[in-house]
Amino acid sequence: MHSDREKGVAKARQPGGQATPLQSELARQILARIEKDGLATGAPVRELALAQAFGVSRTPVRAALGVLEGLGYVRRTPGRGFVLAKKLNGALRASARLPRSPFEELYNALMADRARARIPADVSEAELMPRYGVSRGALRRVLMKLADEGLVRRQRGHGWRFVEALDSREAVAESYRFRMIVECAALREPGFAPDMVELHRQREAHLERLREGRDVDPRRWFETNRLFHETLTAWSSNRYLVEAVRRQNALRQLGEYSTFPRLSPERIAQSTREHVAILDALIAGDREWAATLLHRHLDLTLRIYGGAGGSPTPPQPAGPTGVKTPARRSIASAASRQTSSR
Repeated sequence: MHSDREKGVAKARQPGGQATPLQSELARQILARIEKDGLATGAPVRELALAQAFGVSRTPVRAALGVLEGLGYVRRTPGRGFVLAKKLNGALRASARLPRSPFEELYNALMADRARARIPADVSEAELMPRYGVSRGALRRVLMKLADEGLVRRQRGHGWRFVEALDSREAVAESYRFRMIVECAALREPGFAPDMVELHRQREAHLERLREGRDVDPRRWFETNRLFHETLTAWSSNRYLVEAVRRQNALRQLGEYSTFPRLSPERIAQSTREHVAILDALIAGDREWAATLLHRHLDLTLRIYGGAGGSPTPPQPAGPTGVKTPARRSIASAASRQTSSR
């Protein structure tokens, strides 16, 4: 006799069987969660915790784990449930073997169309349903996801409104200058206290983006980038700085989604290396140098996007650790001279 649980897993693993859209979506979320939590091979992958995290029952989670078992990422063990069968070489590469869900397709279509002004800022579900050929329920799920990310908000009467975007060169420049002030100040807050485990986890996530090279997924890169800036600010324990950075991330996401296809792989890789250098400075306990590197990173990005006027400036390579480089000594020396002259 097989238990209902075993039947559910077996059904998901039938040869030639296709995963449902929900199973594919949950399987991707599970892979991302495994990567975020840094699970080692043999670590338990708990159904209940995943169901609670994703707001679903255990049944679809169990089916999604069955899909991942069929792909060799997890396995069932007597008395323990599912465990991680092998270490992931990046959730993105692992999830590439899963079919893209209708949810993801609709999310990407909405983001791309709004970023390119193909749909207005104020939209209604009745207008969007025939445009994308989806049901109200499917559309609302995506809109709720966008609302959770701060990209849309529901109108009091009816309809939805996309947040304002950085839609001019002046707005982009002002945003970057504001972030130079706020984000660098966060690293200098007296209550700044980084979580070393999370620091190393962030570093590994950035290295994974570098390993993905030209295959990096825009949403994955945006998420790594967003978490980097928000996490560093959160360690300041200053709620007002945290809220300001989250607001800026929401403002720039639509614009960056639109410009991502035009970014060179070299610039994406360089930006990622700049983040790694900042993380390395924090790991070394050099907050002041980390703040200097962060200011330099934001200023360089602004100039490359042309927001500061003039032609874009080519990126300058950061040192391997961001701590022992000639630039570190020269910038620190200049900062010292400025301080002594006050």
